Amino acid sequence: MLGSLIELLGWDKILDPLDVLDILLLWFVVYQVLLLIRRTRAVQMIYGMIAVIFLWVATAPGWIFPLKAVHWVLGYLLLYGPFALIVLFQSPIRQTLAHFGRYPFGKFRSVDSRRELIEEIALAATAMGSRRIGALIVLERVHGLRNYIETGIEMDAVVSYDLLINVFTPRTPLHDGAVIISNGRIQAASCFLPLSTDPYISRQFGTRHRAAIGLSQETDAIVIVVSEERGSVSVAMDGALHQDLDTRSTQAFLEQNLGIDRPSGLAWSGWLGRRGSTNTKESGSKNAVETARP
Repeated sequence: MLGSLIELLGWDKILDPLDVLDILLLWFVVYQVLLLIRRTRAVQMIYGMIAVIFLWVATAPGWIFPLKAVHWVLGYLLLYGPFALIVLFQSPIRQTLAHFGRYPFGKFRSVDSRRELIEEIALAATAMGSRRIGALIVLERVHGLRNYIETGIEMDAVVSYDLLINVFTPRTPLHDGAVIISNGRIQAASCFLPLSTDPYISRQFGTRHRAAIGLSQETDAIVIVVSEERGSVSVAMDGALHQDLDTRSTQAFLEQNLGIDRPSGLAWSGWLGRRGSTNTKESGSKNAVETARP
């Protein structure tokens, strides 16, 4: 009875395991490609290609605007366009193929690699603080930071303690501005960040701190700022500035807010010894710029 009903409705073809596998694999590939091209210039290129295809169809004989010359030129553009796209996007294509190649094992290594990345960043930030080297390190989360990446010098480099120290060393070409980290790599250095216009921010904060707070107010990014004058390390998130962090508390803060679980005894060891937070703004302001003091 059930078999007859399935055949009558045509579900026997839909429930074919090979067809289901075919659909799932196609969905997986398309989804991964969309993840890789989001927040990049490839999206604008795709929109441009769609516009060219629409114009090519619209100018065909018998359609809306039968323009023979325009239709002929657009036809050649569509014919050789894919080759131009391959040349323009050869680097993203290589990264895409490498991503697919390592994907079966990426899930097992992702947590460890992110923890190592956070450790490198925390160590570099506290080391620069001890040397009174100013720094701005931005960690992208959900909101894309492509607009800010394009204001700096693109790098696409592995995050490491030594590289971060060298980038922010005074009188080097890239020391002025922010480093933006996305997808586990340094995407760009010497980037410009928007300054916060909140009038209640304490005047003890300079341009770096205002830039860190400003970006954290406009996006969900986490911004690590190292004060050149005081040598302190602070972290801005959601418009709040958490101050005077050491290596361990910085690492714990990043791991918690980047979704990395730590053993319960270690996760908050850097925070439990602190007395809490006080507001650095005037009492009338409800925007939190918090300080955590030992």
